[in-house]
Formats: sequence, C-alpha cells, structure tokens
Amino acid sequence: MGDKMSEITTSTIDANNLTPKTVIDILKENYYIPAYQRGYRWTETQVLQLLNDIDFFKVITPLDGEKEPYYCLQPVVVKLKDDHYEVIDGQQRLTTIAIFIHYYNNIYNSKKRIREPIITYDTRLDSAKFIESLDIIGPEEFNPKWKRPSDAFNDIQISCGEFKEDDNIDFFHIAQAFKTIHYWFLQKGESYDETSIRSKILNHSKVIWYEVEDNQSNNSVDIFTRLNIGKIPLTNGELIKALFLMSSNFGPAEVSLRQIQIASEWDSIEKALQDDSFWGFIYNPKNPIKYDNRIEYLFDLMKGRTKDSEFYFTFNEFHAEFERTTLNGKPDIDTLWLSVKRLFLTFEEWFRDYELYHYVGFLIGCSGDRSLDCINMLRELSKNDKDVFKVKLKEEIKKQIPDDIESLEYGNKQIRSVLLLFNIVTVLQTQKSDMRFPFNRYKAENWDIEHVNSQTDQVITEDSRQRLWADDLLDYFVGATDSDSVMAYISDDNEDVNQTRKDFCRRILAIKEAKKIDDNDFDTLFKEIQVFFHEEKFSNKDNLYNLALLDANTNRSYGNAFFPIKRKRIIDNDSKGIFVPIATKNLFLKYYSTVSDNIMYWTEKDAADYLEAIKSVFSTFFSNPSEK
Repeated sequence: MGDKMSEITTSTIDANNLTPKTVIDILKENYYIPAYQRGYRWTETQVLQLLNDIDFFKVITPLDGEKEPYYCLQPVVVKLKDDHYEVIDGQQRLTTIAIFIHYYNNIYNSKKRIREPIITYDTRLDSAKFIESLDIIGPEEFNPKWKRPSDAFNDIQISCGEFKEDDNIDFFHIAQAFKTIHYWFLQKGESYDETSIRSKILNHSKVIWYEVEDNQSNNSVDIFTRLNIGKIPLTNGELIKALFLMSSNFGPAEVSLRQIQIASEWDSIEKALQDDSFWGFIYNPKNPIKYDNRIEYLFDLMKGRTKDSEFYFTFNEFHAEFERTTLNGKPDIDTLWLSVKRLFLTFEEWFRDYELYHYVGFLIGCSGDRSLDCINMLRELSKNDKDVFKVKLKEEIKKQIPDDIESLEYGNKQIRSVLLLFNIVTVLQTQKSDMRFPFNRYKAENWDIEHVNSQTDQVITEDSRQRLWADDLLDYFVGATDSDSVMAYISDDNEDVNQTRKDFCRRILAIKEAKKIDDNDFDTLFKEIQVFFHEEKFSNKDNLYNLALLDANTNRSYGNAFFPIKRKRIIDNDSKGIFVPIATKNLFLKYYSTVSDNIMYWTEKDAADYLEAIKSVFSTFFSNPSEK
C-alpha cells in the first residue's frame, strides 16, 4: 500500500469530520461491516470492562453554562456509502452495543423498545439475524459459585431461533457476549436500577465519530490497515492536533499560514521532548501513563489526567475547551495554543537554568506516581520571581529530607531521596563545573539502594548464584575466570603473589568446576573470604552510612558482593564512560574517608566519615540561599 499507509495520522485528520456523538445518536444510522474486517471477537473481559466502566461513570448535573459530562468510548471511523455507513474501525464496540440493546429490550424494556442498530455483516450475513434471535431462558438468579462469566456459560441457557451458537466462530463470540451481559445483570442483583446503565449508555456515553470523506485519497482498506496493524489507536495527541489544525478555526486569508505555523511549532516541541535528557528531567517513569508522542504528556498535565481517567479524557477536555474559548464565533486558537507553548517554555526554562534543573529534577524524581501533583505544585511556585522560586524549591526539597538522617535504615522510603539529593548537591557544589546530574540515565539504568559492606546474614544458596560469586572473586584475584589463567596464577612461583590468595583461588575454582556445589564447603569459604576483606566487622549494616546508589549489574544477582568487588566494577564502569553517580564513585574511591589505611576495606570509620560528609553537604546546601 506504500505511502497510502499515512491515512489518519497527526497531519491528516480533518477535525471538521471529528465529533463526539452519543450512542442514542449513532443508533439512528445503518451500518455495513465489510469483508476485510475480522468477525466479532470480543471476550468476556472486554465486555465486562465496557459495562463496568460505563456503570462506574457518575452522571453529575452541570452548573449553568457548563456542558453535561459524558463517558467517552473509543473512536468509530466510518465512511458514508449511499444509505449506510461503512465501518472502518470500531465494529467490535458497535456490535457489543447492539448485543446489549437487544438483551435490554428482551429482558427489561419490552413495552418501550430501544431502536436496535441495523448492521449488515458482509462476511457472515446471518450475524445480524443471529443477534436478533437471542433470548435468555435462565437462570434468573446469580450463583455465588460463579467467579467469572465463563463459570456461568454452561449454566446460562439461551435460545437462538433457527441458529446454533456454535454454527460458526462469530456466533460463538456473540453468544458469549450475550451471556456475559446476563451474568453482569445477575451479579448486580434485584436492587440494581437497570435504567441507570440504560441511560448512561444511551445518553451519557459518546463515541469519537470520525467520518472519512469520499474525496480523501486512501480507500477504506488502507485506512483500516493503518488503524489495525499492531492495533494502533488514535491517540489523544493526534485528536488534539486535529482540533488545532481544523480549517474552520481560521479565516480564509490565514488558514494555510496559521496551520503551517502551528504544525511547525508542534513538531519543534515534540522534537525537543524526544531528547532523552530533557524527557528524563520532566518525566518520572513511575508515571503509570506511558507516551509514544511525548507532547501528549503536556496535554495530560494541563487537563489533570490520571491513571483512573478514561482513555480519551484529555481529548474530551480539550474539545470542551475549544467550545468554551471562542473569539468571533470561532475557537480562540491563539489563546489555546499559547497555553500549550507556555507550559513547554516553562519546562524549557527549568531545563536550561543550572540550579532549577537540579532542584526541579530532584523533586520530579522523588514524586513517583504522583508526578502530576508535583508538577502542578512546581508550576504554581514558578509564578514567583525566579530567586523566590528557587528559595521555595529548596523549602520543598527540605521536606523530602528528614532531620535525623543518621537514624535512617535500609527499607525506609526516604533513603532514596537522601542519596539522590546527596549526589545532586555534590554536582552543584563542584566548583566551576558544567557537570549536570543525568536524570534520564539515573532513571533508565535501574540505580537502587544497596549495601556497601555486604550483608553477613544473606546466605547464597542457589547454585547459579554461587558460581556467579565464584567468577567475581576469580576475576578480582586473577583478572580472569577461565581455568587455565587461574591455574597459572596458582602455580606462579613469584614470592610476591600472596599465598592466601592462591589458596582461595584453588578452592574457588574447585567450587566453580564441581558438578554439584557442597553448601557447607561454600559457606566455609565465603566466611573466610569475608573475614579476609574485613566484611564481618560491622555493627549495623542496614544504617544509612552503609548504603549507596548502585546499579543492578554492579550489585550482581546474588546481592552479596564484597566491597572490593563492587569497587572494581565501579572503576571499570567509570573508565568505560558508563554513568556512575558522583557520590557513589567518591565513596568507592574512599574520597570521604579521613583515614585511608586500606582502600580495599570498608570499615565503620569509613562509614562514619561518609555519613558526616552527607550531613555536611546538606548543611551547606540548606543554609545558603543559592548555589552559584
């Protein structure tokens, strides 16, 4: 299909043909499901989700001048053909609605029937007749043994006229959906007001109706392929872009120029957001909403979308704002687009300012899945003069750090904030340095809180982890892990080679090459090497003074690497240009230790000096109005 695959993209959606329509409105039309679409395939899970989502929606009486709220279903893409609409995308939802209405008419509304949509299925012509024939025979009460609809399928009896529900795969799925709807109503019980879901579906649910015009270059198959290869839904961002670029927004003299200008600025914003260093600064990956088109993140922030919002919440909010914000009878595009640019420019200013970058980056990095609340707070604070803004940011940062950091222990959620801030302030206080803390790499490379001196009580029992431990020790002692290199090291007559190390390597190699590792032999050797590295001489290994940010690779899967092993890997990574947080690197180089009697051991004195360094850095940072 070549270039035709570009149909219905961010640059070609015509918002003049895009509008939310209530279900009651779309029932007035006739529909045709063409042969290029697969048959009905919705499962009980999808049917239940649709019913539960709509039923959960709360109908609120709007205030004067406000639009009535509604629940938004996903798009229905159609093309007018004579006296019917060809359904290009959305036939699964449309068929489910038809099944629901037929069920409701038969069970609850025999006197005042809802118009059932007229749908013609090109592949299975009898599908519409099959839906019309469906009726419930029983049961009339919910069975507590049913934990899910599929548990009830054999118990729920239906009639389907001249047809059988297993005549073909389409009939089978339609029958399962019909039974699922019955299961759902039975589960609600007799006290449930069935008119509530009827009203919500018909009057308070809308589809995003997109009508493709005949003069558009691509045919229906091209459009269907674009929407369904990999099941690519129309995103909020694509639909919002269509709203901004619709021709009717502009006067005849400016239509082309303004459309080009907005489209160009849109692309510039998206390009800037694709810079991972910028994106990693303003976006927290713990945010439950993920983005392909990153500009959509701005729209979600502007409208307050959360993980509990319906999928098209942000588009609906923008659509409503386009109707409210008008100038001379048209949407006030300049005002609406300026609000988007202002948010982006705010982020850009924070990113470019050295101090703001680190202050804001820290707070967003600590926000977890509450990044929306954090950014709203930051936007409110940024209304102050920049110097005042920075002071207030420090006040917010201070709230993340407890006064008694020396009492923090492993497992406390505030430890990550303390260690992250220690690294950030260390960067800030590096004199005349252009270094920036790379938030994107910190977030992407899985840095976590780990012990510096290994945990004595963490026994390594799994065979694969024991062999990994052995490889790490051989690499440290010998610089290689293969048998020949280790044996050459062991047999070296050079008196400078430590005999204790040779003995360790001989026993480590024996463990590594054993078909089955003897746990007693392993534990004995582990404890001896632990003593050799002074790893056992720690009173409280869970205290903050024995914790640092380490990546998963450095800490290894066995989680019990000794200090010199971690130190070697940190140095190796740093020499290769792999990101290592500056305070973590300083710690393993024993930069904070006032006495460096042996760089291969991590002692309680080293740990105490490390804790004092953290406290000193924080004291300086919070006592000064700014770090120039």
